[in-house]
Amino acid sequence: MNIIERFQDAWSEALDRPCLVSPQGPSLTYSEMDDLSARFAAVLLGAGLQPGERVVVQVDKSFGNVALYLGVLRAGGVYVPLNTGYTTSEVRYFIENADPRVVVCRPSNVDEVSAIATDLGVPTVEAPGTDAATGLWAKALAAAPARDVVEREPDDLAAIVYTSGTTGRSKGAMLSHANLIDNAEVLHKLWGFNSDDVLIHALPIFHVHGLFVALHTSMLNATPMIFLPAFDAELIRSQLPKATLLMGVPTFYSRLGALDGFGADDCRNMRLFISGSAPLTAKASDDWTEKSGHRVLERYGMSEAGMITSNPLDGDRIAGTVGFAVPGYDIRVADDTGKELPRGETGVIEIKGPSLFQGYWRMPEKTAEEFRADGYFITGDNAVMDETGRVSIVGRAKDLIISGGYNIYPKEIELVLDAIPGVLETAVIGAPHPEMGEGVVAVLVATGAPVPDEQMKQALEGSLARFKHPRRFIWLDALPRNTMGKVQKAELRKQFAGAYSA
Repeated sequence: MNIIERFQDAWSEALDRPCLVSPQGPSLTYSEMDDLSARFAAVLLGAGLQPGERVVVQVDKSFGNVALYLGVLRAGGVYVPLNTGYTTSEVRYFIENADPRVVVCRPSNVDEVSAIATDLGVPTVEAPGTDAATGLWAKALAAAPARDVVEREPDDLAAIVYTSGTTGRSKGAMLSHANLIDNAEVLHKLWGFNSDDVLIHALPIFHVHGLFVALHTSMLNATPMIFLPAFDAELIRSQLPKATLLMGVPTFYSRLGALDGFGADDCRNMRLFISGSAPLTAKASDDWTEKSGHRVLERYGMSEAGMITSNPLDGDRIAGTVGFAVPGYDIRVADDTGKELPRGETGVIEIKGPSLFQGYWRMPEKTAEEFRADGYFITGDNAVMDETGRVSIVGRAKDLIISGGYNIYPKEIELVLDAIPGVLETAVIGAPHPEMGEGVVAVLVATGAPVPDEQMKQALEGSLARFKHPRRFIWLDALPRNTMGKVQKAELRKQFAGAYSA
């Protein structure tokens, strides 16, 4: 079925319950969200949208943005969210690649995007407008709602999510209605959603975490969402007593925990804190537990598959691990030929499951490269699995450092560096080395003044084999991160490629 029908089933007994709530006062019930999404669907159908055609969207987070997303699905379209940080020249690539029927962009970009769309033959460009009386939002409010939901088959596409493109052009991961429904239902059950839950939603909704994980699990439960435009530590703190759930990235928890006087009393009403999209270090997890009285539930996922593993709701949540395969997923840690490795050995995670994507949009060769003959998808993430099946992520395969013939996993070094007094956070990268092939470089952020190199070297003695020791220590005010909090190691490798050239 169309995933919208699955949501409507869940809302049928809770239409008067708040769906989206702003701390400033306005709210939208599930009944009103259903109606508004039907009005957006009517506008899209009026623009000629046919089942399976794409709608590219780059707009700021808002109630209307959520209704537009649901309206696209309702009309049988394929939703293509774009990071709001992309420049106009970057947006051109996505429009050309996705070949949409409709593009929706911010009012400030409408002239530039319209010029691109005209050049590429895209028939319709819309902007939200500056208020309820202008733009696409006004058209939707004035439209008669399209109550009927366009029928879709399980493997029909619901969304195309572009990967970050750190190793070349971004790839569009094709996700079907069945992919999205399965992952949402699994997580809804796995994380114990109940009728009393209230979610704080402070994530962007151009990304899998905020769009699919947070929205879908909540909508399957008709859960009220306190809908924040962006992360604001003080604002989230003020909303915690009204909520039971928070989904965030690691920086949410480090910045909340750093607020003056923050502690368990702030979290007295909370049931669950979930973290993902970037690794949560064991130290950061332990610090949060000490401050809040709660152990963060860390999980692991990706654009191509939704959520793949999760620490348990009931049971040990071990800091520094991402838990076990979610129901329905088969996971193995394999060598570069796809052969499963013995437990405890480091290799690449390969996965197979019902929410695994349909392939990369218009890239059949790339799709074929990423799948094994037996159907397993090669994630590109290095990991270790213990005897119980619990997974620990070591890092991206492309981040592997090969120095003097030795394989070096940055995560192992980062864990040691993170524990050194005076070190706030770290990123370990490889840089070209005239003798060793690559040399280890530690890029760090200090809690105060940078720690002297000799002190850093002494702290590493006895903790790591000598060939793993960084010989270069570079201190920055902050590590470069993307909008979801992931450290941009490709940028660091480029910036410090000459670390060993002197």
